[in-house]
Amino acid sequence: MHAVILAGGKGTRMRPLTVHLPKPAAPVVNRPFLFYQLDLLRGTGVEEVMVCLAYQPQRIEHALTESADYEFSLRYVVEPIPLGTAGAFKNCEAYVRGTTIVLNGDILTDLELSDVLRHHRETAAMATIVLVPVENPSAYGVVEMAADGRVTRFVEKPRAGEVTSRLINAGIYVLEPRVLSYIPEGKTFSFEYDLFPLLLERGELVQAYVWEGYWRDIGTPRHYLQANLDVLAGKVRTYSPVRPPRGERFDDAAGIDRLSVVDPSCTVKAGAEIVNAVVGPHCFIEERARIEDSVLWSGTRVGAHAEVRGSVLGRGCHVGRAAQIAAGTFLGDKSVVTDYSIIGGEEKA
Repeated sequence: MHAVILAGGKGTRMRPLTVHLPKPAAPVVNRPFLFYQLDLLRGTGVEEVMVCLAYQPQRIEHALTESADYEFSLRYVVEPIPLGTAGAFKNCEAYVRGTTIVLNGDILTDLELSDVLRHHRETAAMATIVLVPVENPSAYGVVEMAADGRVTRFVEKPRAGEVTSRLINAGIYVLEPRVLSYIPEGKTFSFEYDLFPLLLERGELVQAYVWEGYWRDIGTPRHYLQANLDVLAGKVRTYSPVRPPRGERFDDAAGIDRLSVVDPSCTVKAGAEIVNAVVGPHCFIEERARIEDSVLWSGTRVGAHAEVRGSVLGRGCHVGRAAQIAAGTFLGDKSVVTDYSIIGGEEKA
């Protein structure tokens, strides 16, 4: 059995964080995001995982160089041109053998894929789509299903008064190889808008599997930040964050709470406070700086007495002395915030 991870998108919704780093390689609690998806595939019987690439493929391959401890092999399949979600699957056709699990490359969940596979086989479906309930389905494509679990209709971004279901496509599928015959060669084709509606039109059995556990699309900066905080809080059952010991350059008078993950290569000066935050490798946190509910990527420096709250700072950023970065701020790589600057909030009284 095979699995396919769709990791070829440009991550435009997640900018500025993805200008220089593809979304699937973005670190979640100092760990490339794709490792969380590989974790999902453990114990499913998958023998090979095909990673579909298009945007900055070398960076994703580099991020996965430490994947030797998985029981399956990895194959990288690069699209010559962007082909859409289903088109990327079609591009893997030469390697597909039997039932295939397909994962969108921006979904964080602790779903039990073995249960989805069992459901797929018991119903003898051609395609099984994992669905999740959300509070505001108007922002997504709604999926309607019959009492026996058959998918009956797809409704794209309905208005509030037109919502007939709270269930949306979770971006996780189990597919039989015969679906490949419905996907044109070398053309842009999507699962959501093209393939699945076509399967219903042709009378093929498309089955739903409803998951009410943890699920998050990390595709925007706010969702990405929340995904990191969720992992810190232990909300993702399939992974417990590794909290390394204090590094050699952590001052004894630096305060780091029990939820935070700080790479031991960092320098953390006296009086600095790190609360419910992730700090990547080789960061420098100066005296009495405070990092709270935030994510700092590698090589970032936060000046003395500066505050960073509810924000994400990309690689190699510099936050000046006594600067204040308020919640909802997202800085791309190598951004500079000068001394005493106030970003995203009001000056303290």
